[in-house]
Amino acid sequence: MLRDWRPAAPEQDALRHSFLAFLSARPDACERACVPGHLTASTLLLDHSGEYMLLTLHPRIGRWVQLGGHCEGGDGSLAGAALREAVEESGITDPVVDPTPVHLDVHPVTCSLGVPTRHFDVRFRAHARPGAEPATSGESLDLRWWPVREPPDGADDLGPLITAALR
Repeated sequence: MLRDWRPAAPEQDALRHSFLAFLSARPDACERACVPGHLTASTLLLDHSGEYMLLTLHPRIGRWVQLGGHCEGGDGSLAGAALREAVEESGITDPVVDPTPVHLDVHPVTCSLGVPTRHFDVRFRAHARPGAEPATSGESLDLRWWPVREPPDGADDLGPLITAALR
């Protein structure tokens, strides 16, 4: 899927090539036990109008972020992993996920294994159906709809993802 994806921004294409090189070098890149780094999938979940985004207050980092997490064996695809994580974390059972990535990001993190690593995050856009009501799960301290043009304080790093998702 990443081989065929053509992002709009040149820096995203350079990052796409880095992801492909990492995947080629690490057959275990989808497993969280891959200490040098591993693929994750996340979703910027928009309301049906596209004017609001659902963010989660992440318990480990204490910041508002998009929904997402680690890939699991039964996901079938990165978009499938992103959808599963969005459903698990939001309680919204039927979001519509665009199967084409909108953004890539790599960032350092200390995962649940307690070891410093990197997340190679493939990011998707999804829309909730009208009337969708989120429900906080054990994976989140809070969930909230935020205007896409007014992200919460401390969420400046979401800017490129929001821009890409609104294209």
